[in-house]
Amino acid sequence: MSYRCVATSIGGFVQQLAVCYMRHGYWFYVTGTIPSQKDPSNIDQKLIQKYGIDLSKYTRSRKKRSGQASIQYLRYERFFLLMATHGHHRFFEDEGKNFRDARRYPIHFKGYSIGWRAGHPRVSIERSTYKDLKAYFLELATHRKADRLADELRALPFEPYAPVRSQLLCILRAVNRARKKAGFKAVPSSCLRFKRHIYRPFEPYPVEERH
Repeated sequence: MSYRCVATSIGGFVQQLAVCYMRHGYWFYVTGTIPSQKDPSNIDQKLIQKYGIDLSKYTRSRKKRSGQASIQYLRYERFFLLMATHGHHRFFEDEGKNFRDARRYPIHFKGYSIGWRAGHPRVSIERSTYKDLKAYFLELATHRKADRLADELRALPFEPYAPVRSQLLCILRAVNRARKKAGFKAVPSSCLRFKRHIYRPFEPYPVEERH
């Protein structure tokens, strides 16, 4: 099987989904989790064959021009996504009411929310995760030294897409308001990472950074 679909990192999965697929109109999706007793590679092969996913870019273009939808498959560990563009395809018949539109219902994955807004993919920290993080850091705001808080903020695992950066800055500002009120030293914004890694999604490591 030549089709590459197994992301080797959370960051690579999110990047492939948002930057490569969703940006190109793969908005309709279903999610699934492969049971522990099943071999993920067998499930990969079964779904790729079932939906005819392993196509060249030229074949995809031809099918698109004839009104057929394109399908992509992406997996991290045992969590997987099937994604489709507009058009005709058995995917829509088989999945029935199970598929969703990412423009209305963002995909939740490992604390991220990946959706579509104002003509662009939007990657943010999922709402409940964000609320938990904010509550956690506000609880520690006046009970930890600035450098320890900075270390914890720096260690957060979220790639700093623009909405993520805004959320982390909101947390930092809330922490520093509490610290200022208590007469404590502020936590510097330099503890936050503003460049995200660029991944080779199907390789085990990030290869560079960008703004």
